[in-house]
Amino acid sequence: MTMEPAACTTPPAPTDYDAFLREQLAAQPHNVMSHVRGDAQGGEQIWIKRADTPHGQGRYRAMAVLAGLLRLPVLRPVPNPGGPAAIATEVRRLKDLAARGIRVPAVLAAQPGGFAMRHLGRVGEETHSLGNEIDGAVRAGDATAVLALWQQGLDTLAHVHRQGTCLSQAFARNLVRCPDGEVACIDFEDDPAAVLPLALCHARDALCYAHSTAIYLPASGTLHEARTRWAAWVAQGSPDMQAVLATSIGRMRWMRHLPTSRRLGRDLQRVRAAYDLLVPSPTT
Repeated sequence: MTMEPAACTTPPAPTDYDAFLREQLAAQPHNVMSHVRGDAQGGEQIWIKRADTPHGQGRYRAMAVLAGLLRLPVLRPVPNPGGPAAIATEVRRLKDLAARGIRVPAVLAAQPGGFAMRHLGRVGEETHSLGNEIDGAVRAGDATAVLALWQQGLDTLAHVHRQGTCLSQAFARNLVRCPDGEVACIDFEDDPAAVLPLALCHARDALCYAHSTAIYLPASGTLHEARTRWAAWVAQGSPDMQAVLATSIGRMRWMRHLPTSRRLGRDLQRVRAAYDLLVPSPTT
């Protein structure tokens, strides 16, 4: 979910969140914006997300065909319809996840055209994604922090899965580090469990996380330890998820032929890094 910088400051007052949502939906120029009410000491920061236009389904059909050709059900697309349907899905999922004890933004008000949620951090301060935090630790040369942050992401996924649910797109950009150091989850415009078996959803979460984070491991000299931790994490998952992962990874062996450099672009470099995490070389 792309979030614009805070764009509106209004005086603090007893909040009728429904009325505030209606007012901002009619006025804000972007689909997603934050609004600071009051000051950093006594105010609050609210994100308003407005429904965008409904999405076409052509690309999802193409992705489904590709998943079938590759015999990789884990790559089957989860359609995001956009528009009011996506808003309804996200509100429902946020409330369900919160009820399960998973940290997500609190929904303050909802209408067919959009919804309001509370900022996950301090008023006026940005909350950073786990991906950005790991990248910062790599740049600082702090291998211990890289591993700790990466493990925190795995632990978050494990907690979500133990509650009998899944994320939508478990990339590190959708895991947010709150001021207290805990991880919250964002961006739920689609619902994988509505169209895929839960074991497939859990394997999908794992592969999304590996794809978005594995590239940091060799750069920080932590790949060997991360492989050990990954294996331990998978071993704690359900037998069905383990079976889906094993089958999927077995059918992804073509990835070993991808270059490790950026010669073919950053996206393919991430795919190759994920493969190196998931399938250690025989000499490792």
